[in-house]
Amino acid sequence: MWHLLPPSALLLLISSVTKAADPSKAVVLLDPPWVRVLTDDNVTLTCQGAYPPENNNTRWFHNGTHIVGSQAPSYLISGIKVENSGKYQCQTDLSPLSDSVQLQVHADWLVLQTSKWVFQKGESIRLRCHSWKNKRLYKVTYLQNGKPKKFFHNNSEFHIPEATVNHTGSYYCRGLIGHNNKSSGIVAITFQGPSIAPLFPLWQQIAFCLMMGLLFAVDTGLYFFVRRDLRRSMVHKEEYNFKWSQAQDK
Repeated sequence: MWHLLPPSALLLLISSVTKAADPSKAVVLLDPPWVRVLTDDNVTLTCQGAYPPENNNTRWFHNGTHIVGSQAPSYLISGIKVENSGKYQCQTDLSPLSDSVQLQVHADWLVLQTSKWVFQKGESIRLRCHSWKNKRLYKVTYLQNGKPKKFFHNNSEFHIPEATVNHTGSYYCRGLIGHNNKSSGIVAITFQGPSIAPLFPLWQQIAFCLMMGLLFAVDTGLYFFVRRDLRRSMVHKEEYNFKWSQAQDK
């Protein structure tokens, strides 16, 4: 039956079965959960994935290059530097390579921190005005597109419980460190459309592919069967006509 399937159907079937057999990707988690940090901060990256029994060996990658000497599920960057900026990935013996997490390190007095780079509408957004070496920061203002949105006498996070298109824009924060007024760099808050969930579970998709392949095979078999019988009938008819013609000539 399989040799009768068209190449596209076979590829679709093989792809579906392969995806069903693959374990889930590993995931990189940040602690603290911010993708923008300041120099001298401490950041721990944790690889969340499947491990064999009594084997938690983990491979870490920075900008696609394997980080030699780090095999633990957690990777600590103590006193982080600007050169530590970039994309981080991890992989376990049972989980494929994770998607990359981009970490940005700034050398500044203040940084406006977010937990991700792109948000979806309806998500909650946490913004944090973070000072270098956690120096005391007060009279903090969060601004959107140059307009003040929230003021805190003592530093606190700015929380947007349910984001809409009205929250798109450029954000930054400013506040006092001692008697000095400091401002962070600008962060662009952008949105993407909601991810579309599959209409049917994976097993139903596989069953559908198998059924379509079976129907195609049956249709193809019937087509050749009918075609063969039709040719035989035409040959018999021609032979009969020829014999009848010979009999008339006699």
